[in-house]
Amino acid sequence: MTICNRSKTARIAAVFLLILVISGCAGGASKEITIDGSSTVFPIAEVVAEEFRKENPGVQIPIGISGTGGGFKRFVNGETDISGASRAIKDSEREEAAKNGIEFTEFTIAYDGLSVVMHPSNKFATCLTVKELKKIWEPDSEIDNWSQVREGFPDKRLRLYGPDTDSGTFDYFTKAINGKEDSSRSDYTASSDDNVLVQGVSGDQASMGYFGFAYYTFNKDSLNVLAVDDGSGCIPPSVDSINDGSYKPLSRPMFIYVNNASMENEDMKDFITYFLKNAGELSELVGYVGLPEEDYLSQLDLIN
Repeated sequence: MTICNRSKTARIAAVFLLILVISGCAGGASKEITIDGSSTVFPIAEVVAEEFRKENPGVQIPIGISGTGGGFKRFVNGETDISGASRAIKDSEREEAAKNGIEFTEFTIAYDGLSVVMHPSNKFATCLTVKELKKIWEPDSEIDNWSQVREGFPDKRLRLYGPDTDSGTFDYFTKAINGKEDSSRSDYTASSDDNVLVQGVSGDQASMGYFGFAYYTFNKDSLNVLAVDDGSGCIPPSVDSINDGSYKPLSRPMFIYVNNASMENEDMKDFITYFLKNAGELSELVGYVGLPEEDYLSQLDLIN
């Protein structure tokens, strides 16, 4: 290499180094916001992130769906900025976060009506009682035929689909229906991805499954939804019945948990502010039920 070429190479290297230094000084903290957790919360987080990035294209927002429990495992170890959750954080998870020095803030973002669904060819089951659902889903249940669920139901095979044990939907359903969290039969097709459950139920005439209301809403043509009777009559999940709480006992709030240390990043503050100001409208766009506007506004005060 000639002296001239070596000099040119050195100048290019110097300019590249200068660019790196300037980028580091100007940008400060990383422009990436990491989210993981509930597949039920995922549609809301995804649409909020997409809309936010239209105004802030330099901010990357990867979103995982490892389930509420899986998301919390990462969150309490400081691996993510935000954890989406379809149930409140457990005491054991709080303790693990405290042990690791992770302080966080809880935000309620929308309401969901956990939906029990069947293949659309099922015309005989329109409503089940909580007692009947318990009989199907309780630990050691051997029910595998619709005729075992209720007298008069046909002699048809029953196969079950539901969230895996890392899912907040699993936690909520087992407590609401079986009376104890994590108490469930295990011989069913399980997945942390609600889209997989939708495909399973919609492709299996012998099926029953459960997942978040949004996944039913956007797949109405390939699913039937059951009304649930908790003793007050048969109530199907709908925007109105979820909003007024009459869809019992399967109406529930949904959350995001935010690492307080991440709030030191202005991009993060802007994102959470945007999330709360737009979650009501955008959650309904993807099939959930928004909170009253004043509930979102009051939570803005939690952003430091």
